[in-house]
Amino acid sequence: MDYKEIYKQKLTTAEEAVKCVKSGDWVDYGWCAMHALNLDKALAARYGELEDVKARGGVALWPIEIGKAPETGRHFIWNSWHMSGIERKLCNEGAAFYGPIRYSELPRYYRENVDPVDVAMFQVTPMDNHGWFNFGVSTSHIKAMCGRAKIIIVEVNENLPYCFGSAESNIHISEVDMIVEGEHSQIAELPSGGASEVDETVARLIVEEIPDNACLQLGIGGMPNAIGSLIANSDLKGLGVHTEMYVDGFVDMAAAGRINGANKSIDKGLQVYSFAAGTKKMYDYLDGNPECFSAPVDYTNDVRVISQLDKFMSINNAVDIDLYGQISSESAGFKHISGAGGQLDFVMGSYLSKGGKSFVCCSSAIMGKDGKLHSRILPTLTTGSVVTDTRTTAHYIVTEYGKVNLKGMNTWQRAEAMISVAHPDFREELISSAEKMMIWRRSNKR
Repeated sequence: MDYKEIYKQKLTTAEEAVKCVKSGDWVDYGWCAMHALNLDKALAARYGELEDVKARGGVALWPIEIGKAPETGRHFIWNSWHMSGIERKLCNEGAAFYGPIRYSELPRYYRENVDPVDVAMFQVTPMDNHGWFNFGVSTSHIKAMCGRAKIIIVEVNENLPYCFGSAESNIHISEVDMIVEGEHSQIAELPSGGASEVDETVARLIVEEIPDNACLQLGIGGMPNAIGSLIANSDLKGLGVHTEMYVDGFVDMAAAGRINGANKSIDKGLQVYSFAAGTKKMYDYLDGNPECFSAPVDYTNDVRVISQLDKFMSINNAVDIDLYGQISSESAGFKHISGAGGQLDFVMGSYLSKGGKSFVCCSSAIMGKDGKLHSRILPTLTTGSVVTDTRTTAHYIVTEYGKVNLKGMNTWQRAEAMISVAHPDFREELISSAEKMMIWRRSNKR
């Protein structure tokens, strides 16, 4: 079969391709670094002709053009499965909404629950000689999304890394309705910023808990990269990777010879991930690297899969944690911040792993816009804050003041443990609150 000829027949412009979008349609943009770009611009230009077009995506790394359209809430509304700062801004403007998910279930949502996808449009790598396009750094749920799509438009970007992975990491030209090319910049980067002194202190507390031959999952931010740097300079060996999001910290560890995956219980020798976002250094490392394996999120984040990996170490961040051990990682009161993602899956899966541990981290306090220091260890979560991890699933909680293991603790023991890692300026206040909440005993340490 002459795939190049079929390619020519399906090749069109972004402006022509988006003419298939009608008012009221659901349009899926893909995920993170693979969001449609030229197609997004072309669709935004049609704002005057369209109303109530509902777009979906998540972890946007580029400004979303349809979000800039006049009266955007009337013409387009963005629906995010996990919000980046770009999407948060749209949310605050009333032009975006969050879809609460367990990220591991997202492929099934597309197969069974969400509204049908009228148009799917997203970036892919150039087609290979066998007619296949690669999803690049975002396998995630894309194959399941395409399975529900009435029309599929791929936007070819020659700058994307080709990422080896499962059968769900690619789409064949026979499944594609239209192909768009165009000018593309390099793939969007997500620098984590430098690690703070608090990040480094928390990282040290966690790294001393990690044994040789452990399997790692890291979240996003300065703290995971601090952990990566510490491990790279440690004498740990035989580490494996099984993670939702691939971040720069893994590259540092691999370059230092800390990662080989030889002792993984499953997927030996492979660094398994669902999507990646970071710097060019990381994208270059993933490009054509057979050691790195991109898999759908219903595999990477499946509690049953995670639990099969011995010595699984899950490391994630929180916004606030209360004295019961309830963890909020997606909102601060009614202010939406990110999303549930796969944190609960990894918290549960790591505890079920033989020798596994889950670490949820945050600084003990944060400086507010009012210029005052605010505790991130609270008596109870602020009204409106969403519980990401229930108190029954919490394992290790870590701040710069220490780490505590909440498993098996009664409410009064939890209160004591949480207060012990709170900022000293707030401990007496927290004790007073714990007394009123009837979770403080006279025998507790003060």
